Amino acid sequence: MNNTIRTPEERFNKLPDYDFSPHYINVAEGLRMHYVDEGAKENPVVLLLHGEPSWSYLYRKMIPVLVAGGFRVIAPDLIGFGKSDKPTKTEAYTYQTHIEWTTELLQQLDLQDIMLFGQDWGGLIGLRLVAAMPDRFTKIVASNTMLPTGQHKVSDTFKAWLEFSKNSPHFDIGSVIQMATVTDLSDEVMAAYNAPFPSDEYKAGARIFPSLVPITEDNPEGINNRRAWEVLKQWNKPFLTIFGDMDMVTKGGERVFQKLVPGTKGQAHTTLHAGHFIQEDVGEELAGLLVEFYKSK
Repeated sequence: MNNTIRTPEERFNKLPDYDFSPHYINVAEGLRMHYVDEGAKENPVVLLLHGEPSWSYLYRKMIPVLVAGGFRVIAPDLIGFGKSDKPTKTEAYTYQTHIEWTTELLQQLDLQDIMLFGQDWGGLIGLRLVAAMPDRFTKIVASNTMLPTGQHKVSDTFKAWLEFSKNSPHFDIGSVIQMATVTDLSDEVMAAYNAPFPSDEYKAGARIFPSLVPITEDNPEGINNRRAWEVLKQWNKPFLTIFGDMDMVTKGGERVFQKLVPGTKGQAHTTLHAGHFIQEDVGEELAGLLVEFYKSK
C-alpha cells in the first residue's frame, strides 16, 4: 500500500516488561501485521485484541500468567498500531478493513479452539469475527467494550473524545492511557505506549479510530453489527463479562451482554476496580480470571 510507514525497530528496544519475540504476517495490500505468539502451539488459544489507542504492550502483565495457565497467547497489533504497519491516510482505515485484516491473521495462523478477550475496539472487532466464524471460537470474554448498532444516543463524553481524537494538536498516546486508568503510570510505561508513534504522521489510525464507531442508525457498520447481534443472541457457548468500575465509557455495558447473550447465563461475571484500560490496572488478576473461566464448564 502506498503512503504506509513502519515504526523504526529501535523505538521498541528495552521496553519495560515487554521482551516477547516479534512475529509478522502480511495482510491485504502488503501491510505487515505484528503479533505476539507465546506458549505451546498445541495449547488452546486465547486471542487478546486491544483497542484505541493502545497496542499489545497493554497485555504484557497478562501474557505470562496466561502462558503459565496453559494457553497459547496470540496478541496482535492492529494495523496502525504497535509494531504493525501504519497507513498515513485516515481513509485507509475503516471498521471493515480492521475486520478483514484481523480475519487474515486467524486464517493464516489457522487458529481454532479460540477464547476471545476483547476490550474497547478489541470487542467491536472480535465480536464481529465471532459472528462471521463462530466455529473457530469456544469462549468469549467481553471487557469494557460494546457492539454498537447506531440506535442509541451517544454520550457527551464520547462526543468530546471524538472531537479530541481528530483535532487535538497534541494527541499524546501515553497521556490518553493514563487518563483512562486508576494506576499512576511511570514515565517509562508512558513512553512505551508512545513508542509506536514517533510523530503525528504515525497516528492516522489512532486519530480516526473513534470516528469509525457506528453512532447513527443508517451507518452500514451499525447495520452489520445488528446482524452480528442476531448471531450473539443465539450464542450458547460460555460468554463472560469483566468490566472496570471506573470506566466511564462502557460502564453498564455488561448488562446488555448479560441480557441478550444466552451463553452469559450462570457465568461468574465480575466487576474489578479498574478504569477503561483494565489490563493496565489489574492485568495479573484479569489473566487469572481468564484461566479460571476456561477451566470452568
